[in-house]
Amino acid sequence: MQERKSPLQQLDYTLLFLLFVLMCISLVAIFSAASSEQYNVPAGFFVQRQILWFAVGTILMLAAMVVDYEALKKLSIPLYVISMVLLILTHLFGIEVNGAQRWLGIPDVFTFQPSEFVKIFIIISLAHLLFFITRKPREKSFKSDSIVVGKILGVGLPPFFLILLQPDLGTALVIGSIVFIMVIMAGVSFRIIGLITGAAVSGVVFLVWLHNNFYDMFTQVIRPHQLSRIYAWLDPTANIGAEGYQLFHALQGIGAGQLFGSGFTEGVKTQSGMIPELHTDFIFTVIGEEFGFIGATVLVVVYFLLLYRIVLIAFNCNNTFGTYITAGVVGLFVFQIFQNIGMTIGVVPITGLALPFISYGGSALVTNMIAMGLVLNVNIRTKYFMFGEDE
Repeated sequence: MQERKSPLQQLDYTLLFLLFVLMCISLVAIFSAASSEQYNVPAGFFVQRQILWFAVGTILMLAAMVVDYEALKKLSIPLYVISMVLLILTHLFGIEVNGAQRWLGIPDVFTFQPSEFVKIFIIISLAHLLFFITRKPREKSFKSDSIVVGKILGVGLPPFFLILLQPDLGTALVIGSIVFIMVIMAGVSFRIIGLITGAAVSGVVFLVWLHNNFYDMFTQVIRPHQLSRIYAWLDPTANIGAEGYQLFHALQGIGAGQLFGSGFTEGVKTQSGMIPELHTDFIFTVIGEEFGFIGATVLVVVYFLLLYRIVLIAFNCNNTFGTYITAGVVGLFVFQIFQNIGMTIGVVPITGLALPFISYGGSALVTNMIAMGLVLNVNIRTKYFMFGEDE
């Protein structure tokens, strides 16, 4: 017997509360970052614009909740085609900023980053593909698993490489993480997953070999500015005057925060203007220096609880299409959170990924809000039964 609940009753208010907490942390951190000497605008300027983006994102999140996610099956192919068209247009006519051609629009009037929205489109397309593949029992064999992986890669790799050409390694790796999560969700054997992991590691080893033996060929794959970031990551102190400048001062700032931090708008490194992109890519530095280990831990715990709630929604969903959508969103958030915090503390190379719901920005924030809308959509349409699932 089914327990009948209205959408408002099934809405995950805990998830919404955690999202609200992240919004508040974002506005506080951005206000402090905007108080830095590097910005020639009032501190409230970026905060007001971020509030506007949160408002737009909230409207789109609600829109993503209203339409039954089952209807997205019919839109998956058109959305994938739109993704490819946008990426090709970006490659041909995109606006170039700091050596990267990632934006479409009219300079100084309106621009957006298509690759951000492609993340959502890829999640929907792959979720529909997996739903189609797994709707009937299939033979568990190496050949069968290889075909499934081939289909997933056939959908995921074209946008991956087009984004890589922009170049935007960070977003390309986000697409890669979504694809990898979907491979796992497809239920393929650990042997296949091991082979994929081994291929990725072999690719890195090959690049190192190429760097040491055929440098000219290597620079055709890894751009000079990307290589500089890797050098800076390996030894920030030896590259302080170049790419290591940002990371070196970020590490010093976070270290200076110690347990309780230096206080709101009182960070020496953050307020001195020594850390470029402080309100976007390096926003975690503000939290680490001014609110210390305690503040950084609170943020990480909020992220953990947010991801935990999303995983619960995925487990409770009795519709495989909804489960795949939610799993894709988990892959989207986990990689971005790990990569952004990791690059700020020197664990991984700098890639320029925003910290979800915290960094200042339009396209990335709106994309993440839409992703949350899809998760809430799945949750309010999950059916619960008193005596087990419907057969």
